[in-house]
Amino acid sequence: MTVSGGTEIDTDVLVLGGGPAGTWAALAAARAGSRVVLADKGYCGTSGPTASGGNNLWYLPPGPERAAAVDRRHIEGGLLSDPAWMHRVLDETYRRVDDLAVHGRYPFGVDPETGRRRGSSLQGPEYMRRMRRLVHRAGVRILDQSPALQLLVDTDGAVAGATGVHRRQGYEPWTARAGAVVLATGGCAFLSGSFGTDVDTGDGHLMAAEAGAEFSGMEFSSAYALAPSWSGHTKGLFMQFATFYDDARVRLGDDRATAMRYLLDGIPVHARLDRAHPDHREAMRRSQPNYFLPLDKAGIDPFTEMYPVRAVLEGTVRGTGGLRITGTDCSTTVPGLFAAGDVATRELITGGRSGGGSHNGAWAMSSGSWSGAAAAEFARNRGVPDVARPIGGVGLEGDPDRAATRAIIGLVQEHTLPLRRSFRRTARSLEDSIAALDDAWTAAPVVLGGRGRELVRARSGAALLAVARWVSRTALARTETRGMHVRTDHPDTDPDLQYRLVTSGLDRVDVRAEGHLVRRGANR
Repeated sequence: MTVSGGTEIDTDVLVLGGGPAGTWAALAAARAGSRVVLADKGYCGTSGPTASGGNNLWYLPPGPERAAAVDRRHIEGGLLSDPAWMHRVLDETYRRVDDLAVHGRYPFGVDPETGRRRGSSLQGPEYMRRMRRLVHRAGVRILDQSPALQLLVDTDGAVAGATGVHRRQGYEPWTARAGAVVLATGGCAFLSGSFGTDVDTGDGHLMAAEAGAEFSGMEFSSAYALAPSWSGHTKGLFMQFATFYDDARVRLGDDRATAMRYLLDGIPVHARLDRAHPDHREAMRRSQPNYFLPLDKAGIDPFTEMYPVRAVLEGTVRGTGGLRITGTDCSTTVPGLFAAGDVATRELITGGRSGGGSHNGAWAMSSGSWSGAAAAEFARNRGVPDVARPIGGVGLEGDPDRAATRAIIGLVQEHTLPLRRSFRRTARSLEDSIAALDDAWTAAPVVLGGRGRELVRARSGAALLAVARWVSRTALARTETRGMHVRTDHPDTDPDLQYRLVTSGLDRVDVRAEGHLVRRGANR
């Protein structure tokens, strides 16, 4: 995209994304003395899954319980996590919860028996409202409804800002040159309709890859949640109290894995929260009111009546994969570019298991704070480059064909959303997906484009396609079952494959492990 006119900004740190990770990053950079601009695809404080409902945090006081939790999670994640990182996240989350209570005045409850703060649960709307206020009071300039479309790089290839458009100003372009950039654009849920993920289309992943960034854990993207069949509400905490039934009201079981197995076989599944204690039901409604809203509208009491459920893909949002982190400051493989939240890999703290819920919440706080402080220091040493140019741009220069964008997105969803594609994988199904997705990528620079709103959607279509290709290639390379990655043609866990897979490339996707190439793929 050629930028001419519009808003031009020079700043020390540019944060892309206004969810929890982005706001913590902006706050940390501002506290370090940097001039900070935060650009959000939606409205900072209200867009994204965190702002849509209740949220848990991986919040444990120091002591034996914390150490045991780290050991347990390390094993559950297929031994791919890093216990040192897990302890760092727990330490930082403990501090940030205190920060939120003191400076954000968040109304945490207190355990009457121990007198300790109940820091493991947050109401998303209230949490993000207070984060926006903290960021604003810190002097951060917020650009709402201003999606970024391309990164800028300097003459040495270091990231030096971004360009985008202002939705509320007739899609007028904006350009921000910066000493450092923090990507906090969220994961990729492939427009599955899962709650609050309409903005999570992998835009940051594509921009970072165009600058040369690498990814880690992309095979661990097969996270599904259960939602009422007519709703996208995937906050699944209360499924622990559910019993599942078939159409004939025959009990199938009381665990999520059983429900998913029947759904995979095409058997309708109904849920009833009949294992929730009657004394706790009102508290459940207060803690997650949005979960009960579609049920109440349908006239269903979920504690006494059954309701049909479906599996909804949440991709890398509740999965693990994302930008590869190369330092404790959340730096990436590209100078000047830092990553926070769901756009970054969470393998370091979750391994191959879902990072959804508490671990993602703690990671957003911690990685946001670390990346913001590091970006401020990087910018202070570097300054704002005098020369910066946009890099990449698939989806920005093609023909303005709305039908082509719809077709690309539909193809991506065909090869990602069904349970047979992502929940259970085989070499045959993955190779089929790779062939179709590679062909689409070859055509994407020509067929994806547009103006205004359609330009933004075309760019998101290119990002969805890119993420789907990285996921498929990496899943094919991991020839075992580990964590959430299940290969029915390789049902066992292979001890020799206990390493992380690193993925990179656009036209050609490469997958390597621990310094050597595992599988190389090119467009046909």
